[in-house]
Amino acid sequence: MVSISLVRRGVLAAALLALVGGGSAASAGTAHRAAPTFQVVAAENFWGSIAQQLAGSKVAVTSIIVNPNTDPHDYQASASDARTMAGAKLAIVNGIGYDNWASKLLAANPVSGRTVLDVGDLLGLKEGDNPHQWYNPASVQKVIDAIVADYDKIDPADKAYFAAQKKHFETVSLKTYDQLRAQIRKRFAGVPVGYSESIFQPLGQDLGLKLLTPYSFAKAVAEGTEISAKDRQTVDAQAQDRLIKVWVYNSQNATPDIQRINAICKQRHIPIATVTETLSPASLNFEQWQVAELRGLIKALHQATGR
Repeated sequence: MVSISLVRRGVLAAALLALVGGGSAASAGTAHRAAPTFQVVAAENFWGSIAQQLAGSKVAVTSIIVNPNTDPHDYQASASDARTMAGAKLAIVNGIGYDNWASKLLAANPVSGRTVLDVGDLLGLKEGDNPHQWYNPASVQKVIDAIVADYDKIDPADKAYFAAQKKHFETVSLKTYDQLRAQIRKRFAGVPVGYSESIFQPLGQDLGLKLLTPYSFAKAVAEGTEISAKDRQTVDAQAQDRLIKVWVYNSQNATPDIQRINAICKQRHIPIATVTETLSPASLNFEQWQVAELRGLIKALHQATGR
């Protein structure tokens, strides 16, 4: 007869094996998942999602801002955030004046051997430039390259693994994202559109759309500063006179001015497409989020042009 204590030990052992077992996403068929070799912390989940997919099972990635209702511009870091950042072997911040709270956390918790990837510094941008570079596909590619280079530097023994993760992400994970962007450029290049804030500008330019909204208007909305009377009148007139075929707005920042323009567009039967600042819903990864937005944009452009 088997003793109860032996049964309990067996159950405990099985539970422990279940916790550490399982196949790796990067290497199907592997019997056990190795413990992550180091910790990465991203200030925002759009960069964190990319970092995680490039890391596979070798790196533990944590994002601080994950709630779609949180404004990264005005975020107030907590003591828990400071502890999380302090444990990072690699910290990824957006920079360009977007998440100064993250840079302050790093400065307040200096750690020997920590690598900091500041996206703004990587791209040669400064405060006042458009900080929404995760909406710029060329910038995204540079960040991908930089993350993998940092992984290689921190963990050179797994360089081949990270190269395989990078290849899979670029050729498989981002495939639909790249295809939809090419489709929009081919079908809708030059179509005049309006947009609520600077978040959409780099993607709109990549897609070959004709962006009619004054950039000063879009920047003011994004930064929460006063919109000039001239810009307000211009954007209202573009919608009222149907000079724009589609209106794109950030649904996470529907200010009274934007609500007014949304209402004009609905009245004038101008299709509306939405974008968001951070992953929405937060359960999506970077490419799923972007693909959903691109498909919504294609639907609006098709409705407006019949193409």
